[in-house]
Amino acid sequence: MRYVYQAILYPDDGAVGVTVPDLPGCHTFGKDKAEALLMAKDAIEMWLWYAEDNGQPIPPASESIVIESEQTATLIVADTDAYRRANDNRAVKKTLTIPAWLNAEAEKAHVNFSGLLQSALKEHLGIESK
Repeated sequence: MRYVYQAILYPDDGAVGVTVPDLPGCHTFGKDKAEALLMAKDAIEMWLWYAEDNGQPIPPASESIVIESEQTATLIVADTDAYRRANDNRAVKKTLTIPAWLNAEAEKAHVNFSGLLQSALKEHLGIESK
């Protein structure tokens, strides 16, 4: 799922701090603005991924936010589907059944069953491999 949230950047002891007012506890920082923006995207995606996976409500994004003089507001696009694919690579064991003759042929051909199943599932679901 894709989301857009406003983030507030502010000077923080020689670094750049970031807070996302709509997501309680979502704060991060970077050594400069570029790193702070990357860290903000990561923090937002992690926050939303956790909420999605645990059935917690996703707060709506505010239309506008109030900032102070030393602060800058910016929009951050977060994609939890992409984040999940990049970060949730836990192996899950699946048991499946195929005909014995097909198993024998595949083993003779040294087929990587796990790799083939992953490729076939991605193709079937229209998920691009990265």
